[in-house]
Amino acid sequence: MTKQVEGSTDTVKNVLFVMCDQLRADYLSCYEPNQALQTPNLDRLAKMGCRFDRAYVNSAVCGPSRASFYTGRYPLSHRVTWNRVPHPIDELYLGDYLAQHGLESHLLGKTHHVSDPAGLEAAKFILAQGGEERFWQGGFTALERYDGHFEMAEDSPYRQYLLSRGYHSDRPWEDYVIGSEDESGEFASGWYMRNAPLPARVLDMDSETPYFTQRAIDFIKEKEDQPWCLHLSFIKPHWPYKAPAPYHNMFGPEDCKAPTRAEHERGDQAHPVHKAYQQHEESLSFAQDEVWQTIQPVYMGLIKQIDDQMGRLLDELEASGQLENTLIIFTADHGDLLGDHWLGEKEYFFEGAIRVPLIVYDPSAAADATRGQVSDEFVECVDITPTILEALGVPIPDHRIEGLSLLPLLREPSKSWPKTYTVATLDYAYREARLVLQRDVSECKGLMIRDKHYKYIYWQGYQPQLFDMQNDPHELHDLGTDPDYEDVRQQLKEALFDWKGNLKGRASEAYAQVAKRTNAHERMMNILIGRW
Repeated sequence: MTKQVEGSTDTVKNVLFVMCDQLRADYLSCYEPNQALQTPNLDRLAKMGCRFDRAYVNSAVCGPSRASFYTGRYPLSHRVTWNRVPHPIDELYLGDYLAQHGLESHLLGKTHHVSDPAGLEAAKFILAQGGEERFWQGGFTALERYDGHFEMAEDSPYRQYLLSRGYHSDRPWEDYVIGSEDESGEFASGWYMRNAPLPARVLDMDSETPYFTQRAIDFIKEKEDQPWCLHLSFIKPHWPYKAPAPYHNMFGPEDCKAPTRAEHERGDQAHPVHKAYQQHEESLSFAQDEVWQTIQPVYMGLIKQIDDQMGRLLDELEASGQLENTLIIFTADHGDLLGDHWLGEKEYFFEGAIRVPLIVYDPSAAADATRGQVSDEFVECVDITPTILEALGVPIPDHRIEGLSLLPLLREPSKSWPKTYTVATLDYAYREARLVLQRDVSECKGLMIRDKHYKYIYWQGYQPQLFDMQNDPHELHDLGTDPDYEDVRQQLKEALFDWKGNLKGRASEAYAQVAKRTNAHERMMNILIGRW
């Protein structure tokens, strides 16, 4: 049972942490008002709280990004550098920190967490009673874990729900949730992007986003008189790009945004890593106008569905009186390039992939001054775990947590914010780009640092990239080898080196323990070193 930590804040009793998968910031109308897609419920949340204009993930890949969200640590520290890389057994999640103080963090939806049973076995560890669930579920108590993108297990609650609703099939997800019928009545798989505009074979209420929203509402009603912490993790608008009616055709090609790209980014003029990524199948597809004009309207429809469901959640919290004591965080694990710079998917360090929406509603009266405001400070996904811990009155283990709580930005806006840049990493050893470039698996590291003026990208074994974000916000002109910018490149490289030097590798002892043991060998162990 969830309980509140003694001495925690009076106002924040509950936490609703909502994450979307592959959602760009500039597809919400509170970020880009003058567009066909309007998101009034997320706009409403932004007016209730604070919207962060410079929110970035620390890796534009699901697995490492989510691990950073959940641990408060950068990928170089938590070591989950790619999807399905096992989470090291010595790394703690948000749910582990909460459990140490008698709190429970529940999950509905995706985490992309992969446990490390091999490490467990090698160390001959035995999981303590009560710790098994957190080990297998990334620190969470799973009400229903659903990572999507593949057919569900026989005992999946969502699968059983679909079968109970009459979607009879051995593969109800592929046949109905992402399946369609073409004009001739033949089955059309959602795995093929050309079929994206066709409506899914499920009703809106039975598709993924409304289903998990309803489960969240049921949970909130059940916990009305008890403190709770819920991570609601939507699988959309991630591919397969498939929406039910009426969201499948709410928008058309006339509502699309042309991808941000230029001809000189292609071919031999491109940076070697960028050029290699352009050869991925998804990039070759999105380079065609027909593809992005087909996918974007469905992508927008899926976002509109998310916005409608967020409206249901906000209405429930308001009607039950829980809005006044619930911290709400809305964000995404990364964006979607959608053809920008001749690329599909995410991963690369361009803005469409690494910049995400972040809206935080803090019910505390201390946050009244920032309601409806927009912050242009650099904030990162590693900042979410310390924010939740502080809001619930749980001590932040600052010898491990590398992010910063956002509460000072919400409650003390005049106070100086220490972050002047954001950093992201990429390990493309698992991708086709490595084979194109004929790189060894140990030679595929990328690091990015972005301040208010420039973005610098270090590529292991290749020349860097540099973009002037003030004069070239669309990142179309690479200054990585321009001799006039050598000083800028050197300064940012040194800043990247300093950042790396400040990572918290000594995670087994708290700072107070280190301070206590400093120069204490003589009195603690009767050891004399260097005595004449």
